[in-house]
Amino acid sequence: MSDPVRVLVVEDERNIRELVCLHLQHEGYTCDPVADGRDALARAQSETFDLLVLDLMLPGLDGLSLCRAVRNGRHNADVPILMLTARGEEADKVVGLESGADDYLTKPFGVRELVARARALLRRPRHGAPLAEAQGQQGAVLKIRGIEIDLPRRRVTSGGRDVDLTDQEFRLLHLLATHPGIVFSREALLARIWRGDTFVTVRSVDTLVKRLRRRIEEDPANPAFVQTVWGVGYKFADS
Repeated sequence: MSDPVRVLVVEDERNIRELVCLHLQHEGYTCDPVADGRDALARAQSETFDLLVLDLMLPGLDGLSLCRAVRNGRHNADVPILMLTARGEEADKVVGLESGADDYLTKPFGVRELVARARALLRRPRHGAPLAEAQGQQGAVLKIRGIEIDLPRRRVTSGGRDVDLTDQEFRLLHLLATHPGIVFSREALLARIWRGDTFVTVRSVDTLVKRLRRRIEEDPANPAFVQTVWGVGYKFADS
């Protein structure tokens, strides 16, 4: 029998914190509620969790700083992070994603959407997980603009044809495709794709994007999927 999924829920508003925990517990998850950012960081640095749900505005240590600290730590560097925010502006969402969050949910949110987002994040293979472990995880195939991404099988098709991708190409495509329209800076992609590797530069991102375009685009010079946002970075075309 497998161990229960552990979720660290960091939210200073008591009603929201209890609501989130209630519905995640209904899914069979074990919730550890925390109201303060510094307390949450201490827990994340000493215990192992399967999912973090973080509010953006927290006492003691804000959600963005907490997210960055977790990503730079040892115990939960690759843990899926769902960020909660009362802000709906795209810039705030981008900052959250660039800080290391995997997904965001804007308040007020429906509990069914919360549970669905949590399930989706828990299905994703953690960074560095063996391929066999990733293949054993359950997950729906992402279909967007004629591209299908089968995460557990590490399989991609475009226009009905199989596309062979390296691990880095696959992770870049999956990251961008799961956030269509969201612009990632080169620095953010560098941190997400080459996490912990100090021997690469932002130019490596450009090279990887060019390679990915040659694999999935009909006309790499005029990409329909992975698009350049001049002076900022890259995004997947709006769905």
